[in-house]
Amino acid sequence: MLGLGNFAKKLFGSSNDRKVKAYRPRVAAINALEPELAALSDEALKARTAAFREQLANGATLDDLLVPAFATVREAAKRAIGQRHFDVQLIGGMVLHDGKIAEMKTGEGKTLVATLATYLNALAGKGVHVVTVNDYLASRDAEWMGRVYGFLGLTTGVIVHGLDDEQRKAAYACDITYGTNNELGFDYLRDNMKYDFAQMVQRGHAYAIVDEVDSILIDEARTPLIISGPLDDRSDLYNAIDAFIPSLKPKQDFEVDEKQRTVSFTEVGTETIERALEAAGLLKGDNLYDVENVTVVHHVNQALRAHTLFQRDKDYIVKNGEVVIIDEFTGRMMPGRRYSEGLHQALEAKEKVQIQPENQTLASITFQNYFRMYGKLAGMTGTALTEADEFLDIYGLEVLEIPTNIGVARIDDDDEVYRTNAEKYRAIIRLIEECHGRGQPILVGTTSIEKSELLAEELKKKGYRQLDVADPKAMRAVYAGSNGEKVFTVLNARYHEQEAAIVSQAGVPGAITIATNMAGRGTDIQLGGNADMRIRYELSEVPESPERDAAAQAIRAEVARLKAEALAAGGLYVLGTERHESRRIDNQLRGRSGRQGDPGHSKFFLSLQDDLMRIFGTDRMDGMLQKLGLKEDEAIVHPWINKALEKAQQKVEARNFDIRKNILKFDNVMNDQRKVVFEQRLELMDGAIVRETVTGMRHDTISAVVRKHIPENAYPEQWDTAGLKVEVGEALALDLPVDIWAKEEGIAEEEVIHRITEAGDAIMADKEARFGAEVMSYIEKAVLLQTLDQLWREHLVTLDHLRQVIGFRGYAQRDPLNEYKTEAFTLFEAMLTNLRQAVTAQLMRVELVQQDATLETPELPPMQGHHLDPMSGTDEFGGAMPVGGAFGADPFATARAQLGDGDQMVAEAIDPNDPTTWGKVSRNAPCPCGSGKKYKHCHGTFA
Repeated sequence: MLGLGNFAKKLFGSSNDRKVKAYRPRVAAINALEPELAALSDEALKARTAAFREQLANGATLDDLLVPAFATVREAAKRAIGQRHFDVQLIGGMVLHDGKIAEMKTGEGKTLVATLATYLNALAGKGVHVVTVNDYLASRDAEWMGRVYGFLGLTTGVIVHGLDDEQRKAAYACDITYGTNNELGFDYLRDNMKYDFAQMVQRGHAYAIVDEVDSILIDEARTPLIISGPLDDRSDLYNAIDAFIPSLKPKQDFEVDEKQRTVSFTEVGTETIERALEAAGLLKGDNLYDVENVTVVHHVNQALRAHTLFQRDKDYIVKNGEVVIIDEFTGRMMPGRRYSEGLHQALEAKEKVQIQPENQTLASITFQNYFRMYGKLAGMTGTALTEADEFLDIYGLEVLEIPTNIGVARIDDDDEVYRTNAEKYRAIIRLIEECHGRGQPILVGTTSIEKSELLAEELKKKGYRQLDVADPKAMRAVYAGSNGEKVFTVLNARYHEQEAAIVSQAGVPGAITIATNMAGRGTDIQLGGNADMRIRYELSEVPESPERDAAAQAIRAEVARLKAEALAAGGLYVLGTERHESRRIDNQLRGRSGRQGDPGHSKFFLSLQDDLMRIFGTDRMDGMLQKLGLKEDEAIVHPWINKALEKAQQKVEARNFDIRKNILKFDNVMNDQRKVVFEQRLELMDGAIVRETVTGMRHDTISAVVRKHIPENAYPEQWDTAGLKVEVGEALALDLPVDIWAKEEGIAEEEVIHRITEAGDAIMADKEARFGAEVMSYIEKAVLLQTLDQLWREHLVTLDHLRQVIGFRGYAQRDPLNEYKTEAFTLFEAMLTNLRQAVTAQLMRVELVQQDATLETPELPPMQGHHLDPMSGTDEFGGAMPVGGAFGADPFATARAQLGDGDQMVAEAIDPNDPTTWGKVSRNAPCPCGSGKKYKHCHGTFA
C-alpha cells in the first residue's frame, strides 16, 4: 500500500520532476531551430558568435540568448565531433547555466553537456573555467570539446602541472579554460604573492563548471590547499624520536581510536617516553609538556601516528627510497606529494629512508572559499543527491537529477554478508570465474592497493595471469579475455599512467578488471571496448592512408562484434569487495555499469571484518549470526541488511559533513583576514606610488613610539626621555635631542610628535631628491609588499598553532570558535602594527650606492604545493612548483638583492659592522655581518 508521501509523488510528481519539466518548453524551442541551423554554411554558423556578442553589447542578457546559443552549439558539435546533444543533455546544460548541479548517470555525456553552458557564458568575454579532477581529463576534454568551441570562433586553453607563467597567462586569457581544481587554486594563491600585475596569470572568477563536483567540492574540500617553502634539516631529531616508538606497547603506553583516526599516550606511556627523551638529551627540564618542549611533543606525537595509523601499501608505499602517498579517494600514487606538520618526515624515519626537510606555510585556502569566489558556480556528476544538503548549505548549489536518455536496465542485487574475509574472498573468486566462464566483463572495485593485490594473488592461485598494465601494449592484451584466456588487470596507484586506456576496454567480453577506488574515473566503459581509444593507441604510428582507414574500420567492426557478445552475456558486472564509508563512492562504482540503457549487474560482498562493519557495526552481530546457525561460506542476504548499512553510512557522512563544516568555520576567520591582505596587496600593486601609505605608516609609528614613552597628561619630568631617544633611534634611525626638548617650558607630547615627524619627513624627502622619484617609489613598493608577505606568513603559522590548541578552551566552558575569532583578530592587529614599524625602520635606513640600473621585479620564493587533510594529515598534492627564483627570510635583503649587484644599483640598508643597524633578522636568513653563515649560527647565537 502506498504511503501518503508516495501517493502524492505519484500523482503530482516529485519536486525534482517538476523543476526538470519547467525546462521542457525551451528544449522544444531549441529543437524547432535545428532545421534552420542545419541549412547554414560553416561560415554562417560561426558568424553567429559575433552576432550574439553584439546582442549582449546592446543590452541582451545571456538568458535571452540561451535558446539560439544552445541550438548553435548542438549544430557545431554535430559538424565538429559528430555528436548531437540529446534533449536531456540540453536540460543538463540549462541546469549548469542556472548555477546548479546536474546529476547525470555515467555514460550520459556530461562532457558534451558542459559545452552548452560553457559557450553561452563565454560569450560575455569574462572567461569560463571548466574544472576537472586530473590533468589527463583536463587535456582530453580541452582538446576534444575545443574542436566545438574552435568551430564557433572561441579560444580554448588548458591548465595542467608543469606550465610556466606565460603559458598559464595565455591559457587563462582564452574564452574557455580547462584545468584541475588544484592548479586553479594554486594559481590564485601564487597570484597573490606576485609583485606586479603583469606577473599575475588569472583574470578573475566569473563562472566555473566543476566536473565530478562531488569529488572536488565534497571529498577534496576536507583538505585546504597549501603552498609552502622549506625549513631547516632536522633529520637527527626525527631519527632519535623514531627509535623510541617501536618499544611502546599498545593499550599500556598508547590508545588508538580508529573511528576518529587518533592516537594518544596513556599516563604510563608519557612517563616511558619522558625517560627515553631524557636519556637521549632531548628533554628540557623534567616534564614532557613544559612549554620549551612543545616541538619535541609535536614530533613524538607525529612519530606515534606514523607507526600506528599509517600502513605501508595502503596509505603510502616506499618506492626508489622515497615514501610516496596513496590518494585515499582514487588509490593513485602521488609522487612528490608529502604529508605536512612533520608527519612525512616521521614516516621516512619509520621506513629508514632519507629524510627530506619540513616546510613552512606561505599561503593557503580551502576549496570551499576558493570556489565561492566565483560569481556563478555550477557542477555535474553522477552522484550528488546523497550530499544535496551540504552542497546547498556550503555553496548555495541546488542539485537536480536529470533523467537518463534511455532507462537504466542494470540490476542491483542486495549485499552478501559473510562472517570472515576469507569466506568473502572465496565467494568473490567464484563469481569472477562464473562471469569469465560466460564471457561477461567484470569490474571489481576495491578500497586499497593492499586489497587489490590480495585479490590478484587469489586469482593467480586459480591459474589467472596478471597483465602488466605498465606496458603500452597491455590495452590490446585485455582482448585476450574475449578469447577465453584467463587474464586480468589490476589498476591502482602503481599503474595510473595506463589506467584511462585500460578502463576504456573494461567492457570487452570476459575482461576482468580490478580497480582501486574508481581508478580511471572520468573514462567511459563501453561494452565491447572503446573503438576511438583503440584506434588512437593501435594506429598512432600509422600515417594517414587508405590502409589506416581500412585498419580503423576493422577495429570498429571488431568492437561491434565484441559488444554484441558482451550484451548477450549480460553486460558489465560490477562487483564491490566492501562498502565505502560514503554511499556516493559505492554509487560511483555501481554507475559504471548500465550506461545508455545497456544491461548490467552490480553486487557488493561484505564481511564482518570489513573496516566499515568492524568500526561502525556492532560487536554482537558475529555472535548473533553464529547462533542463527550461519555455516562457513554461507552468506546472509536481506534488504534489511542494506538498510542497516545505509544507516551506518549516513552516520559517517553526517560526521564527515560536521568535520568539513567545522574546518570551514575556522578557515572563514582566516579567510576574512586573507581577503583584507590580498585586496591590500592588489591596491599597493595597482598604485605606482605608495608614498601616501608609507607616510601614514611612518606617522602612525612615530605617534605610537611617543605615546609609549610619554604618558597622557604627564609632566615633562615624568617622561621616559632616555627610552624615547633609544626607540626613535631604533625605529627611525634618527638621533634627536628629545632629552633637551623635555626641558623646554610648555612643551607637550603633540609638539614632540610634530618635531620627530618633521625630521622623518625631511629625511625621506632628501632620499627622494637624491635617488629620484621613480627609484624611491620602487623601493617603497618593494619593501612594503615583501615585508607584508613575510609577516603574513609568520601570522599563518601562528594561527595554525593557535588552531591546534584552541580546542582546550572548551574545557573551561568557552566556545573555541569565538575564542579563535577573538585571538586571531588580536594577532592580526599586532601583525599590522609590526608591519608599520618594520616598513618604517627599513625605509628610513635605505641608501643607494649607484642609480644606473634597470629596476627588476622581485622573484617569488621556492614553493611546494600541498593538499592536506587537517584531520588525518594526508597530503594529496605536493612537490616543487618552479615559479621563479628564491629569496631569503629577511624581506629587506630581498629588496637589496633585486635592486642589483656589482656595477648595478645596490641598496645599503645596514652596516655589516654595526649590529644596531640590522633591525630584526630572521634566524634562517644569512647573517648581515657577511660571514656566509645563517644568522642563528653566527651573531644570532648571542641574540
